[in-house]
Amino acid sequence: MSALARLLRLAAIAMCLVTVASFGLYAINQTDNASAHQQETLATGTTEPTQLRTSEPHTKGVRGVIDEVAKALTSPFDGVTASSNSEWVKRGAGMGFALLVYGFGLGFIARFVRVRA
Repeated sequence: MSALARLLRLAAIAMCLVTVASFGLYAINQTDNASAHQQETLATGTTEPTQLRTSEPHTKGVRGVIDEVAKALTSPFDGVTASSNSEWVKRGAGMGFALLVYGFGLGFIARFVRVRA
C-alpha cells in the first residue's frame, strides 16, 4: 500500500471518528438535559411547560476540541440544513454527509491511489 493511500485512509477514519464522537456526545448531553427536565417536572408536580435549560457549549478540554473539529468538518454541509430549526436535524445531517463524503469519498480515493500506484 502506498504511503499516500495509507495517509488518506487514516485521515478518513479520523474524520469519521471525530464527527461520530461529537454527535454521540451531543446526544448524551441532550438526553441528560431531558432527563433532568422530566425529573424536575415530576418533583414539582406542575404540568406547565418550563423552559428547557440550554446546554452551554463545551469549549474546554477534549470535548471542546472534538466539537470544534467536528464543526469545521461539517461546516461545508450547513447549507443543506439551513432552513431547519432542529439542532438534531442539523447535527445528524452534518454527520451523515461527513461520513458519506469523508468516509466513502476519501476511502474510494485511497483505494484508487493504491491501485494506480
